[in-house]
Amino acid sequence: MNAMWSEARIKLSHRLAMHVRIDDGFFLRNRTPMVSFTFDDLPKSAVTNGARLLEEYGARGTFYVSGGEVGVDTPDWESGSAADVVDLYRRGHEIGCHTFSHIRLSTASRTQIKDEIERNGAFVQMPSGDYTMSSFAYLYGDVSITTKALLGGCFPICRGIWLGVNERYVDFTNLKAVPLERSFDHAQVLRILDKVTVSNGWVIFFTHDISEHPSPYGCKPSDLAWVVKAVLDRGIEILPIKNAAGKVRFS
Repeated sequence: MNAMWSEARIKLSHRLAMHVRIDDGFFLRNRTPMVSFTFDDLPKSAVTNGARLLEEYGARGTFYVSGGEVGVDTPDWESGSAADVVDLYRRGHEIGCHTFSHIRLSTASRTQIKDEIERNGAFVQMPSGDYTMSSFAYLYGDVSITTKALLGGCFPICRGIWLGVNERYVDFTNLKAVPLERSFDHAQVLRILDKVTVSNGWVIFFTHDISEHPSPYGCKPSDLAWVVKAVLDRGIEILPIKNAAGKVRFS
């Protein structure tokens, strides 16, 4: 009973966080539609297949990294290495924060969350020695009004997993996103791209591993390529999260 109540409380907190802003929101200023591709948890296949595929189309993505999990394989995939993080940076991809230990924010204290961010920031240091992560992705979509206020004070851009297109007034403490998971709806993706083309909005796709036999949280290289091509066929620009956010704010 306690577990059921706890889960119900978390779900209610998530829904409230989607509809309660901690600021006045932000009106999108971009004059053309945009798409960002993001990869969570640094599976090796996201580095080798996902990044390579984007680069073949002249695009770059955002990789959300948990330093404590880098190099640690999971039942679902082989993990990328610390050298992969540096290599992605050198190739022009964005490195974002996903906490250090891949913790559930709803079970962590304010002090623990801040410590996780600091540890991850120390881990993700590029050759220049001054790389600062500017975006955060909520793990499991685990977000509340409290964590929005906390993370929004640490990062100018926070991405959630609530399905939707970012258009007109948007919440930079919990940006909407579209999953590209093993059984994603291709027709839905086309409808979303058509919608963002009309509204000059911003679509953020998220996924994990990119392999011929993906986990439930990833997709095949051919499916990712299909989405990238559908984006480019509509003349939509592909940008990492931080670059897209810059156009949204300052165009």
